[in-house]
Amino acid sequence: MLEITTHSADETRILGRTLGRLLATGDLLALEGDLGSGKTTLVQGIAAGWGSPDRVTSPTFVLINVYRRPEGRLYHMDAYRLGGPAEAADLDLDACLESGPLVVEWAERIRDALPDHFLQVRLAWQEADHRLLQLVPHGGHYRLLLDRFEETWRSIQPAGSRRPR
Repeated sequence: MLEITTHSADETRILGRTLGRLLATGDLLALEGDLGSGKTTLVQGIAAGWGSPDRVTSPTFVLINVYRRPEGRLYHMDAYRLGGPAEAADLDLDACLESGPLVVEWAERIRDALPDHFLQVRLAWQEADHRLLQLVPHGGHYRLLLDRFEETWRSIQPAGSRRPR
């Protein structure tokens, strides 16, 4: 697990851009956190780092937004309004993962519908614009992804944003 505190919405987006640059087709990011914890802000950075010029908004009412770049798609799902894993299964998440990375907000609500391997990102509001992010890999691929992220983040991070494991 890696814990990082960001000190502004811009810093949360920078963290997201750093992570987004590492994503490939089939990658799953499971975001968890209360309302206002910074999930959509993080996804704005992820999409920018992944290379999409599209505007990122919360897919709360449409369930899945798709962001484009010439060689692929990034899927952004919001599970907040879903009744549970059965409703998520109806959305054909496997098809999303076959054609791009998938980022799921409120992933804990549909955990049983998600694959066993993913990168869990827990976000918690602390004070002002400070957010605590805990990145937890589930599976060997995501351990390697987190290691690559940490190496890159360490080289660009603002002072005081990283906490020991």
